[in-house]
Amino acid sequence: MVYTIRTLPDDCLRKVAEPLERITDEVRKLSADMVETMYAARGVGLAANQIGVSLRLITIDTSSEKEGHPLIVVNPEIVEAQSEVSAEEGCLSVPGFYEMVKRAERVIVRAQNLEGEDLTIECAGLLARVFQHEIDHLNGVLFVDHLSPVKKGLFKKEYLRDRR
Repeated sequence: MVYTIRTLPDDCLRKVAEPLERITDEVRKLSADMVETMYAARGVGLAANQIGVSLRLITIDTSSEKEGHPLIVVNPEIVEAQSEVSAEEGCLSVPGFYEMVKRAERVIVRAQNLEGEDLTIECAGLLARVFQHEIDHLNGVLFVDHLSPVKKGLFKKEYLRDRR
């Protein structure tokens, strides 16, 4: 099932998602639907709250052959971040808007897979950026929150005005 992706100014995007206590068949079905939704939207990552579900669940696929290698993680958290680099970001929940954002170049993420096994993922580059972006979503933070005050003001003035 392909969900509708929530966009600003939807309130669900600003809520902190709840930790998943148990991985059930419903959670597995939800994650499969999230992967399908992410691919349909041509995204590289999706957080559950982007489809209105307040759970700490994300899907990611940065592979060049889309629809082949999704990474699904439960309760992810960044435990270490190194270096810093700027790159252009966009977001499925902020369609049509792109801006340069500073993020850590390398991160270590702790999470669980759908079998409940603990994972430690060390990554850099695009995968590290996507993890940071999607974990921000789980914390009610959007990439536009990382902009300078001037750019944030322009964003609010132009983008949000056009969306109302």
